[in-house]
Amino acid sequence: MLMPGSVLPSYASVLDLLDAFRRSLLFSCGLVDSGLTEVPARYIQPLDQRINKQDAAVALQNMTVDLSELDGPNHEQVVKTIAHAAETLGFFQVVNHGVSLELMESLKVAAHRFFSQPAEKKAVYLKGVSPSPIVKYGTSFVPEKEKALEWKDYVSMVYTNDANALEFWPNECKEVALEYIKMSTEMVKRLLRALIGNLEVKLDESTLDALVGLRMVNMNFYPTCPNPELTVGVGRHSDMGTLTVLLQDGIGGLYVKKGEASSSANEEWIEIPPVHGALVINVGDALQILSNGRYKSAEHRVRTTSVESRVSVPIFNAPLPVAKIGPLPELVARDGVARYRELVFEDYMNNFFGKSHEGKKSLDFASIL
Repeated sequence: MLMPGSVLPSYASVLDLLDAFRRSLLFSCGLVDSGLTEVPARYIQPLDQRINKQDAAVALQNMTVDLSELDGPNHEQVVKTIAHAAETLGFFQVVNHGVSLELMESLKVAAHRFFSQPAEKKAVYLKGVSPSPIVKYGTSFVPEKEKALEWKDYVSMVYTNDANALEFWPNECKEVALEYIKMSTEMVKRLLRALIGNLEVKLDESTLDALVGLRMVNMNFYPTCPNPELTVGVGRHSDMGTLTVLLQDGIGGLYVKKGEASSSANEEWIEIPPVHGALVINVGDALQILSNGRYKSAEHRVRTTSVESRVSVPIFNAPLPVAKIGPLPELVARDGVARYRELVFEDYMNNFFGKSHEGKKSLDFASIL
């Protein structure tokens, strides 16, 4: 379980920080800052993993939900729309969600502010030297296990309580990131209540809280890429948690897989267009498990661009690490079969972060059928 550090660590020697700084130069930010004009070989993806922008059709015109109507006379229709999206694509967008436009713009500014710092400033948050395990600056996903690296840097901040966030999260973004989590939490619970209620299951508030008890906000940075057709910003994957809330900037580049294709040649990928004022919501593995497969965690990936650097800011809402998750008993009784086994969510997390991105294969860890 991720726990906050109680005191600031002292470096074993100056060499520790210097080593962290050298490693930071291997990040995509550092490569671009160095004047790179071609993608290095270690970032070049296999042909079947590359993203052809021309092959993706813009969709989701009818998948933008006005959450202000969730408590009004159109409640049932709104719930049906949300549930349909969760059952099919696993993605939808929401407006009138309670997160102010001013805050959304501030998040983008804060992300650019953090990543525009000199490498040695960001390097103090690298794993092994970060002042707390609730903050990590990194690149790609699991670099030591990936055949080809992703063209992305990120800073990840786990929320435990306000005091730890204000003490340990980076000064450049901590206040706005903390406000983002606070303003989105009730929205996430409303969506989860609607989705679980659509399954004709009732959960008490303590159970609901446990299903979104682990919250982590990332700030992702995708620098301009000299050869975007050769690499990816993020490889194909599904998220491990319950629901993810994502703020896109206006540049775009997020793609979701439509349906279950029999082969990679038959796959259809749909671009999720940025909508001003909207937040993207996607279903994670934990909700697919809880729903006994009724709701689909969305397999998605991100394309890079040669035009300008872009940012995105997701909040990953997941069960508490100590929580046991499995198909809801009412659904197993109704379906006559459990498609996933019950497990402690921390075990699922360890498996998820122990491997490189590979589509939805993370779900195999919990699958029975």
